[in-house]
Amino acid sequence: MKHAKLGQSGLKVSRLILGTMQMGWLVDEDTSHKLLDIALEAGLNTIDTADIYSKWAEESYSGKSEEIIGRWLINQDRDEIVLATKVRGEMSPNPNDVGLSRKHILESITRSLDRLNTDFVDLYQSHSFDPDVPQEETLRAYTSLVDAGVVHYVGASNFTAAELVESLWTSDKHGLVRYESLQPPYSLARRRDYEKHLQPVIETHNLGVISYSPLGGGFLTGRYAEDTAPDSKRAATTKTRYYKERNFRIVDVLTEIATDREATVAQVALAWVLTRNTITAPIIGVNSVEQLEENLASLELKLSEDDITRLNESSDWTEIDQLAR
Repeated sequence: MKHAKLGQSGLKVSRLILGTMQMGWLVDEDTSHKLLDIALEAGLNTIDTADIYSKWAEESYSGKSEEIIGRWLINQDRDEIVLATKVRGEMSPNPNDVGLSRKHILESITRSLDRLNTDFVDLYQSHSFDPDVPQEETLRAYTSLVDAGVVHYVGASNFTAAELVESLWTSDKHGLVRYESLQPPYSLARRRDYEKHLQPVIETHNLGVISYSPLGGGFLTGRYAEDTAPDSKRAATTKTRYYKERNFRIVDVLTEIATDREATVAQVALAWVLTRNTITAPIIGVNSVEQLEENLASLELKLSEDDITRLNESSDWTEIDQLAR
C-alpha cells in the first residue's frame, strides 16, 4: 500500500486510515481485533482513535476504544504502526477532566498511553477547539510532550480556519510545536466548509489532512433512500444531516459510475476522495470484515477524468454560494 507524508512532518501514513469510533460500541472486541489484523495485513498501518470513544453509548464508556486497541497492540510490532488519538472531550464529571488545559492534556496522555499499552503516540490531536484555554497554553503542553518523546507530532480536529491560523501564528511566535495535520469532515456530500475556508490554509501552510466521514455517515453507500433507511444506530443522524435533494442526485451519479466500473457506490465515493490533492488520507469507519474489504478495494479503483468531472459537478457548492448572494 502506498503511504503519504503528513504535511511538513516526517511522518508517513497509509492512504486509508482505520477509524475506531465503533469499537466497543457497534463492534465487539473480537471483531475489532479481526478488523485491525486484516487492516494491518493489507498495509493499512495507521489507526485513529480518541480518549472519549465511545462515552455516548449505553454499553460503552470513555476510553473503551483505546483499551480494545491496547489489548491488540501489545501483541504487535509497535514500530510498524502509526497510532493517532485525541484529547479534549469530557471524560468525567470532574470540571478539570475536559478541555485543552495543560493539566488535562498531561493527565490525559498518561491515561491514553496506559489504555493503549504503548510508550508513545505518533499523532496526538486536539479533538476540537477549546475557547476557554489560550492556544499558547495548549501548545506549550504539547511541546513538553514532544520534547519528552511520548508524542511525536500534534494535530487538530474540527478547527475552523480562523482557529487553525491562530494556532499556527502562536506556534511561530513562541517557538512551539505546531499542528502538522487537520482532521475535518469531507465527502462528496460535505465539501463546502473544507474547500472554501480550510483548504486555502492547508495549502499555504502545508498541513496534512486526515479527513473523516468520507461516506457521509453511510449516506454515500447507496443504502439510503428518501423513504427508507438501514437499520442502524447512526441512521437518524445521517438522515438529519444528509437528506437533501442535492445529495440524492450525487448518489444517483455515484450509482451510475459504480455500475459502469463494476464497483460499489461506497468504493466510488471513497475513490473520489482519494483523488483530492490536499487530502492526505481519509479515515474509514467499518463495522464488519465485509465493509473493510469493500473499502480497501477503493484503493485499486481508478476513476476516469469524466467520472471525476461528473462527480465534481454533481456535488459543486460554488453555484449555490453564488445564488445565495
